Amino acid sequence: MIASHVDLTPYNTFGIQVFAKEFASFSTVAQLHKLVNSNREKELFILGGGSNILFTQDFNGLILRNEILGKEVVQEDETHVYIKAGAGENWHQFVLYCIENNWGGIENLSLIPGSIGASPMQNIGAYGVEIKDVFHELEAYHIPSGEIKTFSHEECAFGYRESVFKRALKGQYVILNVTYKLTKHNHRLKTTYGDIEAELSSKNITTPTIRDISNAVIAIRQSKLPDPKEIGNAGSFFKNPVVEKSVLEKIRINYPNVPSYPVDDNHVKLPAGWLIDTAGWKGKRIGDHGVHTKQALVLVNYSDAKGQQIYDLSTAILEDIYARFGVELEREVNIL
Repeated sequence: MIASHVDLTPYNTFGIQVFAKEFASFSTVAQLHKLVNSNREKELFILGGGSNILFTQDFNGLILRNEILGKEVVQEDETHVYIKAGAGENWHQFVLYCIENNWGGIENLSLIPGSIGASPMQNIGAYGVEIKDVFHELEAYHIPSGEIKTFSHEECAFGYRESVFKRALKGQYVILNVTYKLTKHNHRLKTTYGDIEAELSSKNITTPTIRDISNAVIAIRQSKLPDPKEIGNAGSFFKNPVVEKSVLEKIRINYPNVPSYPVDDNHVKLPAGWLIDTAGWKGKRIGDHGVHTKQALVLVNYSDAKGQQIYDLSTAILEDIYARFGVELEREVNIL
C-alpha cells in the first residue's frame, strides 16, 4: 500500500522533517518487485534504517522502505559459521544475536545505528574492524531487470566507507540480504584500537571475550556519541582523509603533534575529528544545529533544524579545513 505525503521525521536519525510525495514498505522480494514494476515512471529511493542520510528537501517521488527480516545459518564448518540476515534487520541487534551465539568478528561494530543492508553498502567500520573483514556474499535485486544477483566480496569493490553500490552501481540495486563469515572459536580479538584496552583495564578484564569487547565498545560510544533518540545525528558526518605525506609535513610546521596513521609508502590517514576540533568547530552551535560537544565528527540537530542548515554547516567546515590545513574532507553521510 502506497501512502501519500508522508512525514519522514521518524525514518531518519537526524530527525529532519521533510515529506515524501509517496511512501511504501516491503518485506518480501515479491512485494518489492510489484512496487517497482507498477511505479517505473516515478523517481524511486530505497530507504533502510535512515542512519546515514541527510534530507535537505521534500522528496518528489516514491520512497520504498526495506523491511526484509530473517536470520539463518546457511553453512558452517569446524571454525566458521556463515549467517545470512535480511537487509531490514537492525544492525546492533544482529551483533548482539551473534555474540549470544558466540560468533565472533563483528563485536567491534556494536552500537552502530542502521540496518543490515547498509553494512556492505557503506562498508561500515569502527575500532579496527570493517564489514569487508567478515563479508561473504550478498543478494541484491536489480531494479531495471527485476533479476536477483549474488555479489561476491570482490564484486562489491569495498573501500574506505565505500562499495560498488555507492559508486558504479548507485541506485541500480536493492540489497536483499547479506551473509557474513564469523568465527565459532579462537576469535581474533582486536583491542588495540581507540580506548578499548583502557576500558577493559578499568573493568579489570585481562582475558576478554567477544562480549567484553562489545560491552567496551558500547561504553566508549555512549560516552562520546549522542543517542539519535535524544539528539538528531547520523554519526560520523565526515570521512578520515587520506593525504600525501608532503601534506602532513606542511601541517606539522604549525601543528607538530598532528596524529596520523600510515596507509602506504606515500600516504597517511588523518583523523578528521582532530582537524575539525583543532579548527575550533567542536561544540559550536548555531540555533537548532551544530557540532557535537564531545565529538567533532558529529553534526547534530538539537530540535527543529532544517537539513539544508546542517548541509550548509558541513560546507563551512569543509571550506575552513581546506583553508587551514590544505586538506579536502569528504562527507560520509548521503545527501538527498
